[in-house]
Amino acid sequence: MSTEQNKQIVLKLYELINHGDAESVGELVTQEYVEHDPLPGEGTGRDGVVDRFSMIIGGLAPHFTVEDVIAEDDRVVVRWTNAGTHVAEFAGIPATGGSFTIAGIDIYRVADGSISEHWHVIDQLSMLGQLGLLPAPAAP
Repeated sequence: MSTEQNKQIVLKLYELINHGDAESVGELVTQEYVEHDPLPGEGTGRDGVVDRFSMIIGGLAPHFTVEDVIAEDDRVVVRWTNAGTHVAEFAGIPATGGSFTIAGIDIYRVADGSISEHWHVIDQLSMLGQLGLLPAPAAP
């Protein structure tokens, strides 16, 4: 597949997440999909992906804005901003009702037209702070 085709496969993933369609995200990945940064309790493979995005969509009501997409060979890198609201339990944390905006970078490997691996870096500390889940700083 071309790098442009690989980009389109990955961009479809963000479109599906923004529409709240975790089940269809599973159709974009291989059965042997590897998540290098799993959520607590996340399964593996295609079922794990559906579980992951069901948790994210259900708990955080995310909306991703893709800022940059770079592709080379079988890798696609996406820099994004995510604006969401903590509407339900997520990763064992009860809903706060708070909103957040964070940035992140995802790296995907695409094989034979499907996403086969994923790595990411996100600003989790900022999200926790925006949701009021961090203790106040100690007095000097």
